[in-house]
Amino acid sequence: MSRRGVRAARRARSPRWPPGRRRATARPRVWTVRIAVIGLGLIGGSLLRALAAAGHDVVGFDADPETRVLARKAGFRIAGSVRETVAGSQVTALAVPLQILPEVVADLDGYSGLVTDVTSVKGPVRDLLKGRRFVGGHPMAGKETSGFTAAEVGLFDGCAWVLCLEPHETDLDDWLLLAAMFTGMGARVVPVTAAEHDTAVAQISHVPHLFAAALAWQLAENPLAGTLAAGSFRDGTRVAGTRAELIAAMCGGNWSAVHRVLHSLIGDLERFEDALTADEPMEALLPVLRASTRLRRSWPAPPGEPAAVTADVQALLALGREGGWVTSVNGTELVGLRPESGRFIP
Repeated sequence: MSRRGVRAARRARSPRWPPGRRRATARPRVWTVRIAVIGLGLIGGSLLRALAAAGHDVVGFDADPETRVLARKAGFRIAGSVRETVAGSQVTALAVPLQILPEVVADLDGYSGLVTDVTSVKGPVRDLLKGRRFVGGHPMAGKETSGFTAAEVGLFDGCAWVLCLEPHETDLDDWLLLAAMFTGMGARVVPVTAAEHDTAVAQISHVPHLFAAALAWQLAENPLAGTLAAGSFRDGTRVAGTRAELIAAMCGGNWSAVHRVLHSLIGDLERFEDALTADEPMEALLPVLRASTRLRRSWPAPPGEPAAVTADVQALLALGREGGWVTSVNGTELVGLRPESGRFIP
């Protein structure tokens, strides 16, 4: 194989992880789905743009009249109510805050299409939509800015997109339809259960938000600290700039998993406290810090070779539990990737 061919093969099997920003590229569209997007903030607005760019028949709605005006001016078809938006659609994507979901779901009475969502907590949404055609979703993408004006057509390009797969509950054909749609937009679809998702996001998103908020309080303790703060403080507190209502909804909605993970993190911090009070604090700190350094430097693990994945619930869940993801779906033919190392070893 030529050098150019080798580079192309590497790019094809090496998605960015964690996702960054890059210009969306055109992808072949195999089919068209009529999709309703309810909520046109950063995620919903970006989803509206990405689905339209992929060639789907998309209609949107937002409760805010100004947002509806902005979306119409951007060239999108925008309805005047939830019921009007979902009428005739095959798929409805709910992109509203967790606390607003119950009233939006109430407006779905009589709707027989497939429902998905983008909420950062999956257990409560699963309970709310029990009895409906539902596949919980969560794209691991975003930024500090919000609203329709912050939406980007390429926001999901390369991101990990959780699609919940509940044994004896989720319809596999519905899951495959959404997986094909989102991989067609450039996302990496990760199959897990709602409970597995909620524990993982508590570890890598929700508790870090609380930790960043606690670090930000250092600015109130000592004015000199604010003057001297530089890279480590900036990076450690970046997500503390997120809207407080969003952080409260994430952590409060996932309180059980967040409580468990927060308690575990406090235990880890106590290990540092014990080391600092040892006779030789520098020597006592080194083993714990070296393990942390190895973990951070080994992330993200390089992806292995693409391989066929069986369109089976347990096979897909095994892929997700190993940190893998689905890269493409063609009917019941799936291609997946697993991290080379399997898991991070301290």
